[in-house]
Amino acid sequence: MPFTLATWNINSVRLRAGLVARLLAEEAPDILCLQEIKTPVEKFPGDFAALGYPHVVARGQKGYNGVAILSRLPIVDAGAMDPANLGQARHVAARLPSGVIIHNFYVPAGGDIPDRDQNAKFGQKLDFVAAMRDWGRAERPWRSILVGDLNIAPREDDVWNHKALLKIVSHTTVEVEHLTDAQAAGGWVDVTRQDIPSGPLYSWWSYRAPDWDAADKGRRLDHIWASGDIAGAAHGSRILRAARGWDQPSDHVPVFATFDL
Repeated sequence: MPFTLATWNINSVRLRAGLVARLLAEEAPDILCLQEIKTPVEKFPGDFAALGYPHVVARGQKGYNGVAILSRLPIVDAGAMDPANLGQARHVAARLPSGVIIHNFYVPAGGDIPDRDQNAKFGQKLDFVAAMRDWGRAERPWRSILVGDLNIAPREDDVWNHKALLKIVSHTTVEVEHLTDAQAAGGWVDVTRQDIPSGPLYSWWSYRAPDWDAADKGRRLDHIWASGDIAGAAHGSRILRAARGWDQPSDHVPVFATFDL
């Protein structure tokens, strides 16, 4: 049964519940994975069920982090991990009736200084991605989809200026190496780049840019990966750039893929 999945760092689901509702109404993905929901689960908005999304699996905390999976299709809570033992709500998994498991991750941003000795947050980010690598190597996930704000733009054409961003957190060599190792260890296929193999592609534009669209200084921080056994069933990848221009937007936009499973 084909389904379309979207991933979106919403930057507060309660503040932007209207934008989530707009996305569900206009784009109608079967499954929507949200990151940075910034709310305890008990305060997660309940309005989405009326839009046809009665199934929710989430992990949350007050004011920070948090991940959720909304679905029109029945889903079962498949647990959560705490990579690097940070004690933060940064992963949740859900199982579809077909047995496919969706892993929704929110990787730490890592602060501003790309040096773990000077910046503990950067070290936590590297440790988190290393834990993802170790999990993938141990479990070798199959019939699985991994999505989320991974907070790393791995390719040169995933950022507006490769050379300018080599020393900027999210595109440093050490971060890219960690993410590449995590992808390889789990046998994951970057579905977005499988469908769109070349050319600039961004899912995030800073709030600091007053005219983000004209400046177009973006980065592809949001990803959809699939285990190798089902990657061939993926198609139709796209990024909803227009959502960055919605009223009071997140600085991230939704990324989509369809799976014929």
